[in-house]
Amino acid sequence: MSQQKQIRRKTVRDIASAKSGDPLVCLTAYSAPMAELLDPYCDILLVGDSVGMVVHGLPSTVGVTLEMMILHGQAVMRGSEQAFVVVDMPFGSYETNADQAFLNAARLMSEVGCQAVKIESGTYASHQIAHLVARGVPVMGHVGLRPQAVHLEGGFRTKGRTEAGWQKALDEAKAAADAGAFALVVEGVSEDLAEEITNSVPCPTIGIGASAKCDGQILVTEDMLGLFDWTPKFVRKFGQMRGDIQHAVEAYQSAVQSRTFPGSAEIYKYPKPGS
Repeated sequence: MSQQKQIRRKTVRDIASAKSGDPLVCLTAYSAPMAELLDPYCDILLVGDSVGMVVHGLPSTVGVTLEMMILHGQAVMRGSEQAFVVVDMPFGSYETNADQAFLNAARLMSEVGCQAVKIESGTYASHQIAHLVARGVPVMGHVGLRPQAVHLEGGFRTKGRTEAGWQKALDEAKAAADAGAFALVVEGVSEDLAEEITNSVPCPTIGIGASAKCDGQILVTEDMLGLFDWTPKFVRKFGQMRGDIQHAVEAYQSAVQSRTFPGSAEIYKYPKPGS
């Protein structure tokens, strides 16, 4: 009788124990095939509300719905085996009060089967985070540049350029950590500020445009693979997926137009009826 190797999915304890240890490797995923490809290499797969911009062509993350996050989260869970899966709580799903946050987080957890949710953590959100954690929902925070606040901020702007902005980002991080967040995404801040945040909180920090001073890194996978002509300045492209797709489509177009693409007569070789 063959013995199958049992694959264990990472837990909150695994992620939390990475503080000041080996850097956490994190990427976004929105589909089962991509999750399957990324899973062996990632500690965390984030089903980010960036799906609204990357997949659905929205101008920001503000238009993303809970139903969208559930659908993409389910796909990522089907495609992954060992990575810790976190799903973003979209704009409008947690800000009103703690009870709203819990009901929507509980729906995400039960319908998706994910291991945690992520909340963009202004200082106001600490009450919601504490409420969720007390009721058994693991929460990842998100401080610094918060994409859901893009309209308030007037665009995607780095944080901590002024003394007040620096202190605000630090206060957000401490409030989220004190409320029980097991990890923090730190986005769009200077290296010095990222280092101070990392040293000021007991949970791991995961940087995106926040230098290598964090306890891990995350990128939007499609940015990392080079799917788009434009990416944020901090993104290092590790692939050229846009060019690869264009070349493949051009080759397909040429094959079809030159009639060298195999047709059914070449694939299914049946005798003519009546012969």
